[in-house]
Amino acid sequence: MVDFGLKGKVVVTCKDRFSSYLEKELIDLGFTPVKTERTSIELEASLSDCVFLNLHLRTASHVLYEIRSFYLHHADDIYRRIKALPWEDYISESSYFSVISHVDNQSVDNPLFVNVRIKDAIVDRFREKSGIRPDSGSALEGAVFQLFWKETQANLYINTTGETLAKHGYRKIPGKAPMLEALASATIIATEWDKQSPFVNPMCGSGTLAIEAAMMATNRYPGLLRDHYAFMHIKGYEEDLFLTAKEKLQSEIKEVPGLRIIASDLSEQAILFSRENAAMAGVEDLIEFEVGDFEETTVPESDSGVVFFNPEYGERLGEEEDLAITYKRMGDFMKQKCPGYTGFIFTGNVSLGKKVGLRAARKIEFYNGTIDCRLLKFELYKGTREKVD
Repeated sequence: MVDFGLKGKVVVTCKDRFSSYLEKELIDLGFTPVKTERTSIELEASLSDCVFLNLHLRTASHVLYEIRSFYLHHADDIYRRIKALPWEDYISESSYFSVISHVDNQSVDNPLFVNVRIKDAIVDRFREKSGIRPDSGSALEGAVFQLFWKETQANLYINTTGETLAKHGYRKIPGKAPMLEALASATIIATEWDKQSPFVNPMCGSGTLAIEAAMMATNRYPGLLRDHYAFMHIKGYEEDLFLTAKEKLQSEIKEVPGLRIIASDLSEQAILFSRENAAMAGVEDLIEFEVGDFEETTVPESDSGVVFFNPEYGERLGEEEDLAITYKRMGDFMKQKCPGYTGFIFTGNVSLGKKVGLRAARKIEFYNGTIDCRLLKFELYKGTREKVD
């Protein structure tokens, strides 16, 4: 049985270019990063802490608790090294488990081979000790073990998450070209929005940005919407730990008097989808939904606030010319209707970004899947300080 209170090496993974936003989340939650890399952050934490992190993190993918690090030279050595570990301390013979591997070693040309060898070693140990073998497969429905093997260094982890944290559980209707929830969270953190001034999201699509903004402002964490994690299948897990943490999440929700989050779209269907997703997230009443052209979007008078566009990128031939006009209109809208705000446009097309007609104060790097993107920041001063490229 595993001691959930024992501190050890924990690695929280994330998408490329997210780590600075994940680091901020971790620090705000009271953790001290040991090492920050492009797609991961290392901490010293316990499995109980991993439960907490899984429930709270918005920009992470997985939370990993290290079982062992060891020298591993060749694929022929995997079975022996894995079988020697006390797997009966981690799972029971009636368990279901899966294995994920990330391998960079000359002796391996197919990571699936590594997964099979690890599964065989675990199963054979149980069969020899008790005559009963646990089930295994590729679905992340039970316990999950994860190997990172680079050259001769191997690190084996309990993946305490299972299915990725990057999806927050409310988006039952994704809509057209949706932004992943973790990406939406990371971009909102990048805007440095104060969570009190207005957040205006024209062209809202399926509503992900507005929903994430509402959840952040009111201290609603993704764990409110999820009831299954891989840590639940590790020996030593007690349900009271999870239920108490879940109750605490509910008690942490706060009201923000006067909060205005506005989401608009030309498509009635998009707004219908947005409303349903927002209802699933518990924030439908916090968002003002509007149907119409983005130029008609309500912009509350304010000395501060965020206006955030996530337009199309023009990935197909012939689209770019039409979109250039749209991007110019977005620039005009921000300049004329949003004085005092900070404007943001998230785009995967650099040349279209230049059509906005305003000089970007910053160009913050992100990936949307494999697309190299920029979050363009525009200071929208009251007066005439905008400068055109």
